[in-house]
Amino acid sequence: MKSHFPLSLLMVVTLTLASGTIAKPSGPSPARSEGTTVIEVTAKKYEFNPSPIHVKRRTNVQLKITATDHVHGFKISELADGAPVGSKPGLIFSSPQDCTKIAVGKTETVEFVAQTPGTYSFRCCVHCGWHHRSMKGELIVEP
Repeated sequence: MKSHFPLSLLMVVTLTLASGTIAKPSGPSPARSEGTTVIEVTAKKYEFNPSPIHVKRRTNVQLKITATDHVHGFKISELADGAPVGSKPGLIFSSPQDCTKIAVGKTETVEFVAQTPGTYSFRCCVHCGWHHRSMKGELIVEP
């Protein structure tokens, strides 16, 4: 009987790689993974980097947000800035969105489809210090 160990090991490595092990992009352009644009974002007192973030309309986006110095939060609206209340959402999230809490040294993922062009402001939603209210950023969905 032949051993299945090498095949099993290959399957584990393949599944591990397919499950989202993604290297950080080396420049300002986001990484792409099977139709999804993956953008590495850092949160530290009192800024998000990069900001603004540019993506194309109808793009599946994963923001992988890492808190580097303190507990932070991430909150973005599904409506573009200035959109009338009751408008159709411009960002379609894969799960319900509220404040995503990010522990120090941890990474959280916010995933959505950028459906409608516009500017979407985001902010830290966990009190992180004296200038917490100034910790903001922008996502710009381009046509």
